[in-house]
Amino acid sequence: MNIPKKLQDIKVAVDAVVFGYFDKKDLQILLIKRNIEPFKGGWALPGGLVLDDENLDDAVRRELHEEAGIKPDFLEQLYTFGNVGRDPRNRVVSVTYLGLVNPSYHQLSADSDADDAHWFSVNNLPELAFDHKSIIDLALKRLRTKILYHPIGFNLLNEEFPFSDLENLYKTIIGQEIDRRNFRKKIMSYGLLNETQNIRKEGSGRPGKLFTFNQEKYKELEQEGFYFEIK
Repeated sequence: MNIPKKLQDIKVAVDAVVFGYFDKKDLQILLIKRNIEPFKGGWALPGGLVLDDENLDDAVRRELHEEAGIKPDFLEQLYTFGNVGRDPRNRVVSVTYLGLVNPSYHQLSADSDADDAHWFSVNNLPELAFDHKSIIDLALKRLRTKILYHPIGFNLLNEEFPFSDLENLYKTIIGQEIDRRNFRKKIMSYGLLNETQNIRKEGSGRPGKLFTFNQEKYKELEQEGFYFEIK
């Protein structure tokens, strides 16, 4: 007796963990308030089902624009979550992404199946829908590891910034103090910063020179296979 094979009935979705950094504040994560069941009224990562004729990268960018009104400069695949029962409606496999934006350049605007879009501190997140807490935990771990050897943190800063802002960003993401002298020496030795003629004065301290990130130098070093390590 031949037993017919059970056909697949699996849906593919994308979800994005987008990190933002507000000047002199802690690391933030973008969440949307759902206006449909399940978890209606709850907070979740922006995302949704992939269209039949849509590439994964296009799908996540579309969802971020529809649900929060943003277009991240940095976006890469993080991990695939596909445990049975992660979505009470269907069997859903989610390809997740890690994104970085400077919130100063992005005006949040909720639409589609989102009632609201808001930044939350990674240290004070609300209760989350689905398995999104696990996704965020993995994304945060990846970010803290990757930023030690890959200068992706510049995507979170203003176009021009004092060196102290870069130091504070790294300390915030890593969650611990860094050797300031070695950090500055390492950054400057790679030529990743361009010094501008502008300065910024804060409080009673000395005015600080402003820098910009040298994208061309970074791409050149990346092609050569350099190892950017911060301790």
